[in-house]
Amino acid sequence: LKMSWFWLYLPLHLLTATCLCYSIKAPTTSSQQSFKTDLFNFYHSLILADGKETTIHLLKDIPKRYYFVVEEGRVLAPFSITVTPCDVPIEWSILVYKSPSAKATPGDPDTQEVSKSHKASGMVSTIFNYKGNSVETYMGMSSHSALYLLEFLSTERDTHITVYLTTDTTSGHLYPELPMDPRIDVIGIGHTTVTLTWKHSPSVLQHGESIQYCLLVNEKHNYKSLCAAETAIRSSGMKLPPTLALSLSPYLLEPQQVMILSNSELSIINKVSSGEVRQVCMGTKNTYTVPNLSPSTQYYFDVFIVNLLTNASAAYTGTFARTLEEPEPKVTELKDGKVVHVVLDGKKQKFYSLQYQARHKKIHFTFQLCQGQIQVHITRNGKTVASENLSGLRYFSLKGKLLDTYLVQLRSTEESNSSVKVQASPHFHKPLFPLLPESLKIKSFSKLRTCRSVTIAWLGTQEESKYCVYRKRIEEDQIWRELQGADRCSGPESRHKSEKVLCKYFYDLNLQRAVTTETIKGLEAGTLYLFDVYLFGPSGIPVRYHSKVVRTRKKC
Repeated sequence: LKMSWFWLYLPLHLLTATCLCYSIKAPTTSSQQSFKTDLFNFYHSLILADGKETTIHLLKDIPKRYYFVVEEGRVLAPFSITVTPCDVPIEWSILVYKSPSAKATPGDPDTQEVSKSHKASGMVSTIFNYKGNSVETYMGMSSHSALYLLEFLSTERDTHITVYLTTDTTSGHLYPELPMDPRIDVIGIGHTTVTLTWKHSPSVLQHGESIQYCLLVNEKHNYKSLCAAETAIRSSGMKLPPTLALSLSPYLLEPQQVMILSNSELSIINKVSSGEVRQVCMGTKNTYTVPNLSPSTQYYFDVFIVNLLTNASAAYTGTFARTLEEPEPKVTELKDGKVVHVVLDGKKQKFYSLQYQARHKKIHFTFQLCQGQIQVHITRNGKTVASENLSGLRYFSLKGKLLDTYLVQLRSTEESNSSVKVQASPHFHKPLFPLLPESLKIKSFSKLRTCRSVTIAWLGTQEESKYCVYRKRIEEDQIWRELQGADRCSGPESRHKSEKVLCKYFYDLNLQRAVTTETIKGLEAGTLYLFDVYLFGPSGIPVRYHSKVVRTRKKC
């Protein structure tokens, strides 16, 4: 059935000639046998659509053949074939079959090629072949009726390609046009950024609304076509949206993908095993600064000009660049007994470094976490001696040698800003903070709660210290901000005078009895209050207990 359908496409004089040739009972030479094989190949081929991009799947070591016909009656009929490998290198070739009665046109390249094999049959010859993974286009001109066969072969593994055939070269191009110089220029390199520019495509001037530039950034290598890039990303175990119809049309992202839309630019970030792959579509801008790169890392950049109406694309010549090495972090010197207040930017996630040179064998580091969450890492002469996430107040007592160099590195573990107070001193130095109880929690007694009063309790120490109590009326929607966002290092000086309830001194040598209570009166019924207790030591620097929120009774 396929063979009879095939013959319907052959002009009559081609059909007659082919039948006569094929009716030879036995070849007398190897070239005649080759010719007969070529004809057999024609019979077992599929027709290639004209004016449409065709996706062809190839199995390893199994050739696939397609044919097309240049019709009789057309004078110097032009045609072009563009083949885009989407993965590994492939081999492909074009064979032509011409009728012996067809008259040669002087200067016709196809006719000149055919004449070379005229000794055997005068009708079948290979006019083009290619091996590689680049996008390749063959442009031909046929002056008479001819039958063309395209043969494709992958010898490495199963793959797929796209093929575009057109016999109408006057009505425009499926693929966007590249400029005469299709290179991408690197015009700026920073620690975390690379700035690129490229020459405008002629298609942008002609079809601006339906054309846009899309940039692919990865750490592996450049890609010669968009479908090659998409295939590589899929092979890493993830799905991609349909071609770079990243045309701002909605689609579902995979769990490994992050979409960022800002300033009319669409960015897709794919997390793959070989690093991060980014796709950014920026409209018709031909200069772009790639942000948020890693320092001292080599990146590969590919720009594709994409027709959003047809999904067809063309690739600029890719480039690569290495970001600058990260500068040595600025180191702040710690001095004996001096308190340093450090604010850390959560967005940058960088370490803040403090250095201390020991003048005694025993060193005492004190950290008071003020806001957020912070990781601390301490090294002595380059070797790690402590590393943990801070919570509240933390002491590190370390023993070493005279003139040991300690490096303290701090980093926020949250995206919001964090802050901490740090002190380094000899072990016998007057302590920065007061002696602390076992717990800094404030307890309230539900049974002692009334419409006008609340009773709270907190632990003390064996050292006589000053305690100050503060209250603040708050609303329901303020609870999280007051409890989580408060600066735990701030003292009573940050509070309004009207919020102060009282200050008192107490201690007990028996820690089991070092507890004090206080009843706060003059409150309003059914109202939320925030209670704080500040503990003052010999240095005068306060330690704030964990805030407590209590609501008075509505009815009594």
